[in-house]
Amino acid sequence: MKELLIIAIGSAIVNNVVLSQFLGICPFLGVSKKVETASGMGGAVIFVITIASFFTSLIYKFILLPLNISYLQTIVFILVIAALVQFVEMFLKKSMPSLYNALGVYLPLITTNCAVLGVALTNVQNEYSILEGVINGIGTSVGFAIAIVIMAGIREKIEYNDITESFQGTPIVLLTAALMSIAFFGFSGLI
Repeated sequence: MKELLIIAIGSAIVNNVVLSQFLGICPFLGVSKKVETASGMGGAVIFVITIASFFTSLIYKFILLPLNISYLQTIVFILVIAALVQFVEMFLKKSMPSLYNALGVYLPLITTNCAVLGVALTNVQNEYSILEGVINGIGTSVGFAIAIVIMAGIREKIEYNDITESFQGTPIVLLTAALMSIAFFGFSGLI
């Protein structure tokens, strides 16, 4: 139990996928304008990464390894992730059209979000069991959600500040992300 807690905290805060490993930057910067859309994206990423971690671990351990075709892991993982994202997209379009429209082009980008693939490959690389892989997926995706919601909150506050013209828009967002990254590096000695 202690090891699972260390994996979860380590992947969520200490090795935050966005702020420490710099994976998943595109949706992080693109969807973090409003807290509502950022939390929606965070929820979608939590679902996709958690389910993808489970299915990719199963496929790797029970299909790719026994058949000695583990060299196909990246291609297989991308296909699994793409199928899961299509499922999430159809679900959101049907049940939450406002969130689906707010996420726009960034929802299909979860398919190419390197954070999702990065978790699947990290699970294989660290030789995690299926349970440890799922816990790593949950921790990583919660860390992504924390980072994107914090960034959205900061961006909403920055919107009403008097900022020099040369820093308005993307430069202030990148500077904010850099400062958040430095703050999260403070957790590096935690685990």
